[in-house]
Amino acid sequence: MRTRDALVSAARRIFERDGYLDARIVDIAAEAKVATGSFYTHFASKDDVFAAVLARLQDEMLHAGVSDGGDGGHKDLWRGVEDANRAYLESYRRNAALMAAMEQAAAVDPQFLRLRLERSRVFIDRSAAAIARLQQSGLADPELDPDITARALSAMVSRLAYVTFALGESVPFDTLVGTVTRLWTNALRMPRD
Repeated sequence: MRTRDALVSAARRIFERDGYLDARIVDIAAEAKVATGSFYTHFASKDDVFAAVLARLQDEMLHAGVSDGGDGGHKDLWRGVEDANRAYLESYRRNAALMAAMEQAAAVDPQFLRLRLERSRVFIDRSAAAIARLQQSGLADPELDPDITARALSAMVSRLAYVTFALGESVPFDTLVGTVTRLWTNALRMPRD
C-alpha cells in the first residue's frame, strides 16, 4: 500500500507539473523513487493512476463548503452561499494545476469525460436540491427549474474558477467570491434583508 500511495502522490505532482497529455509513467515512477516495473504492479496504465489521483481530489472538492445556511435567516442564507462559493474556489485554487490536467484528459478521453460529467452531476444535484428547498420556503424564484438553474450556476462558477486559477487570469479572490455569490443569489432572487 505504501508503494501505491507513493505512486499516486508522485503521479499527482507529475500531472500538476506536466499536465495529463505530457505526463509519463517513467517520470511518475522516478518521482515515487520506484522502478518502472513497480508501477505496473499497482496500475495498468497512466489512465489508471490518473483515475486514482482524481479519486483523492474528488473527496476534497465535493465536500468543500457544504453548509445548511444557518438558522434560515436571509443573512445566513447569503452567508451559506458565500461560504460554499469561497470553499469551492479555495479548493479549486489549491488544486488548479490538477484541475487543468483533468480538463485536458476529459477533452481527449471518454473515460475522463464521463468522470468529469459525474463530478459535475454531484454538484448540480446538491445545488438543485438546495434551490428546491429555497423555492418551497418562498426564498427563491418559484418559476425557475431547479435542475437547469443548478446546471447554469454550477457551470458559471466552475468555468470562472478554471479561467481564473488554471489559466491564470488575475482577479482579487474576495472580489471573485463576492461577485459569484451576488450572481448566484440574484439569479435565484433570494432576499438580502
